[in-house]
Amino acid sequence: VQLQASGGGLVQAGTSLRVSCTISGRLLSSSEVNWIRQPPGKEREFVAGIRWGYGTTIYANSVKGRFTISRDRAINTVYLQMNSLKPEDTAVYYCAVGPIATLSQRYWGQGTQVTVSS
Repeated sequence: VQLQASGGGLVQAGTSLRVSCTISGRLLSSSEVNWIRQPPGKEREFVAGIRWGYGTTIYANSVKGRFTISRDRAINTVYLQMNSLKPEDTAVYYCAVGPIATLSQRYWGQGTQVTVSS
């Protein structure tokens, strides 16, 4: 399984951005895909996760109500729609396949930079 994240950029606080994760290889219905971010100078933290089969989702409290994770099984892509962005959302965003809502992921993408200016 290989993952390719894209769509990051520099945006102003209060605006929106969508990042994408294209997945190569076979995912099982039991697979779980996560977005994990690493703010500058800080540890990685879980952001959002989705179960590939049922589409159920889970979010970190810090993004609940602002971010939405979704997937398109036809094109093996997972999205993270980020609304009402804040400067503290600035981070490298990684997509990964592994246990939902954990940092112990089996497969990682290369990350995409999201910078939110105040």
